[in-house]
Amino acid sequence: MALALLALSLSLTARADEAAIRKNLTARLPDFPHIDAVTPTAMPGLYEVQVGTDLFYTDANGNWLINGSLMDTRTRKNLTEERINKLTAIAFKDLPMQNAFSVVRGNGKRQIALFEDPNCGYCKRFEQGLQKVGDITVHVFLIPILGHDSDVKARQIWCSKDQGKVWQDWMVRGIVPMGSADCDVSALQANLEFARKYHITGTPTLVFDDGSRVSGALPEQQVEQRLQ
Repeated sequence: MALALLALSLSLTARADEAAIRKNLTARLPDFPHIDAVTPTAMPGLYEVQVGTDLFYTDANGNWLINGSLMDTRTRKNLTEERINKLTAIAFKDLPMQNAFSVVRGNGKRQIALFEDPNCGYCKRFEQGLQKVGDITVHVFLIPILGHDSDVKARQIWCSKDQGKVWQDWMVRGIVPMGSADCDVSALQANLEFARKYHITGTPTLVFDDGSRVSGALPEQQVEQRLQ
């Protein structure tokens, strides 16, 4: 009974602190983004303020605001990084595979999903390095976010009979897509909406089959390590 009462007391206190934090931050910082969640951290008196996939820290009254990483010096863990990894994770089963095309190398047993723009220079360098990774299935989600020409190329690639080949020809060998863009391209819009929902704002963004994701190109050696 005593433990139950203590838990209830702590819960009520946390709720009161959350209300105070929301009220004070909103009133004092009118331009502060919408607060998605306020939760106590492992550090007594410190609260996490979640804004999308960004994290801030504050006291119980919202008098102080910290933008930085919270470290556990005992374990040397970056608690902020761990939380962001959880917030940005995308379950592989939730990926809309009908809006992607796949490139298979070797037995294709290992899987990775890529959100890429056809005009992204980092994506091209990443794709070139990825050629060295074998026994993999690469699911490519086109998100043309870099301008009109990106949209044109994405449509041409998506409407190709062999999407994977045309994609590889362009990204790895520099052969410009020349086919017709006359097909149902609703998948491209769906990919953009999915990217907005999961706060995918840059390319390439990698999603591994354990749900973890990385924003930005990785060397092929690191991709290999994660796949193992």
